[in-house]
Amino acid sequence: MSNAKGTQAQHRRLQRRNHPDRGAAIKVEPLRDRAIIAGILVLLQDKPRDLCLFTLGINTAYRANELLSLQVGDVMHLAIGDTLTRKQSKTGEYRHITVNSAVSDVLRMWLSYHPDPQPQSPLFISRKTGEALTVSTLGQMVKDWCAKVGATGNYVSHTLRKIWGYQQRVWKHAPLSLLVRAFGHKSEAWII
Repeated sequence: MSNAKGTQAQHRRLQRRNHPDRGAAIKVEPLRDRAIIAGILVLLQDKPRDLCLFTLGINTAYRANELLSLQVGDVMHLAIGDTLTRKQSKTGEYRHITVNSAVSDVLRMWLSYHPDPQPQSPLFISRKTGEALTVSTLGQMVKDWCAKVGATGNYVSHTLRKIWGYQQRVWKHAPLSLLVRAFGHKSEAWII
């Protein structure tokens, strides 16, 4: 290997030093402690976009890319009891959620602060670029929120979806079949 190629390979390894090797399994955890979740909600009280994103994430089971693909027009009309429908990116099937009071309240609040509340604008807009937030940015945000409230574990954007599942299964005693359908999985093996 030439010196230039060796240097490039070393540079790539250094850039990915916090990433697992290709094909390695990563255990992403939900937040299981209600006090930690409440702490994040308090932490985000003065950050309407982030509060809306966190609240929507833990109340829908949508994947991060599905949340981040929402546009203002998708949600501007929603009230408690209305249905929000997203096409699941992995399965191509539609997932319907019923808007609860927490989601309705944060959507209304965030839309009152949104810098460009036009129907075609991304709902979760980056302050730096004016474009939709990316999944990697959301992952870093989740890590930061968790660190600030003292949560220890492996938390990324997928944690929001896992929190929803944990709440449904452990706190509300939902059957596994509901979780399988909501997550778009083929079997319960992916849940357990």
